[in-house]
Amino acid sequence: MQFDVSEGDQASRRQGARLDHDRRRALAWGEDASTISRPVRMCAGHALGPMTIRLLTPADYRSMPWKNGGGRTTEIAAYPPAAAQDAFAWRVSIADVARDGPFSLFPGVDRTIVLLDGAGMRLAGDGRVNEVRVRFEPLQFSGDEAIECTLIAGPVRDFNAMFRRGEARGRVTVAGRGAARVAPADFQLVYAATGVHECVIADHPPLVLEPGHSVLFERSALRDATSLAICPVGAGAVAVVVSVECR
Repeated sequence: MQFDVSEGDQASRRQGARLDHDRRRALAWGEDASTISRPVRMCAGHALGPMTIRLLTPADYRSMPWKNGGGRTTEIAAYPPAAAQDAFAWRVSIADVARDGPFSLFPGVDRTIVLLDGAGMRLAGDGRVNEVRVRFEPLQFSGDEAIECTLIAGPVRDFNAMFRRGEARGRVTVAGRGAARVAPADFQLVYAATGVHECVIADHPPLVLEPGHSVLFERSALRDATSLAICPVGAGAVAVVVSVECR
């Protein structure tokens, strides 16, 4: 959902000014200014009232082979944490597809992919063909399907969200061209695909998200809370947002 965030834009500028001021002050005092833009960077989890926040960098992600061994994937987050590929309730990852071949089967799992980089791919399965050519456009399909992937013009990188039926229900949205508001959910993960973003929840300081970084919100008690706003900082910034309801 798109909405007018003139106040959010002002907040973004104020936050940027504060960060620049803090960086200059840190440098003047001989301190490490690299940490100033990450006010709650605690990968083990940072509690804000009924909410837990984890800021994740690429160093926190897990690289592993595809389930069928045909490529490699980078796991951003999963629940339960570090669950095996046949035991997660939900999972978010990035796949590098270097050659033609079959996708891994995930019976009982609903999948959404988003093209991040590359010319695209052709996915054939269950009597139909989907061409994935447009970046940042989600495509849903079933993990039960035997999908054959054909690259259109060289390697691609895609964002993957998986939700095990009966355990989790999820949706994937793309935030760009202005701020986006996302309704509360049990889990929300924001991945900064390009550019810098601010994630804003009422009564909490903005969280600055650098390119390639993610933030995971766990809100077990936030059913009545205000929604999450994702505000791009600068032209061309795009974030992928995953919202998960557990059953």
